[in-house]
Amino acid sequence: MIQTEAFQTYVHSRDFLDQLGLPAAAELHFSPLGQGEYNTNFSFTHPVTGQKLVLRVNTGSQMHLPNQIEYEFSALQDLAPSGRTPKVLFCDDSRSILPYGTLVMEWLSGRALRYESDLGAAAEILADIHSLSVPQRTALIPAKQPAREIYEECLAMAQQYLDWDGAEKESCRLLEELIAEIGRLPLAEGSAAPRCIVNTELNSGNFLINEGARSYLIDWEKPLLSEPAQDLGHFLVPTTTFWKTDVILTAEEIGNFLRMYLRAVDGRMDTSTIAERLPLFFTVTCLRGISWCAMALREYLQPGRAITNSDTLAKIRQYVEPGFMENILCNYVRRDFLKGVC
Repeated sequence: MIQTEAFQTYVHSRDFLDQLGLPAAAELHFSPLGQGEYNTNFSFTHPVTGQKLVLRVNTGSQMHLPNQIEYEFSALQDLAPSGRTPKVLFCDDSRSILPYGTLVMEWLSGRALRYESDLGAAAEILADIHSLSVPQRTALIPAKQPAREIYEECLAMAQQYLDWDGAEKESCRLLEELIAEIGRLPLAEGSAAPRCIVNTELNSGNFLINEGARSYLIDWEKPLLSEPAQDLGHFLVPTTTFWKTDVILTAEEIGNFLRMYLRAVDGRMDTSTIAERLPLFFTVTCLRGISWCAMALREYLQPGRAITNSDTLAKIRQYVEPGFMENILCNYVRRDFLKGVC
């Protein structure tokens, strides 16, 4: 993308340079930083201040929002007091030169989270974010029945795979069994849990860990106003931990993480509902990981996709294999994996 005429025209445009306080002749040098399924990131250095920055280019919306980049920008503004997220400079959703929305934010150092050594750091990051006061005029979307909304999102994603000519018959059968089993849970049950900002996509690659210094959580593509157990469930399930690593947490490791989280958040937020609500979110999130991969496999194999990633495709295929799905169904959905942990 860096070499395209539209990209070069955009980063040399008056509007872009004005936002950075730079003259028309300013030269900026961009390097690929990484990409997700719907965003591509580039690093560059401000030629006057020397600050290292990130240009994020949004190519689609998992939330089906027409203003995806503005939504992410607003969320990061709300999250700034936590000190755990990148500070944003500006966003541009005009799409007058590039056909995509863009956002510029500070670059943060750090490595990906290691489940073997960094659960304590993750607990502190999430405690700081979940206990943050939510601005009265936040633009964040509230989840009214978060567990049911996750389930309904899963149904929509799964159906795209089930309707696909290329779907594997055994994978379809197991996916339908997962849907049926999880559909019996009390998904619409109300909760007195406090509302907080949740990330909803807590894979290890979205943490920036700095040993002996402040660590961060990046990639705020799909934040919501919901309850803490939604994030905790997503962070701990095997469909999340296995995504960027080959780790699946034991019940003992999950118990240790929860104790660290509760200590870190103590006195800043009501945590009395977590033990009750976490098993529900843990289970429904198992379906979310598999249904997303099922949908993504179909998308990845269509011609003309804007972003492709061979490592991601390989992992997606693993999640849709019958053996992996059978393990999730038998050991995490039909079995009360968190019994005695919460």
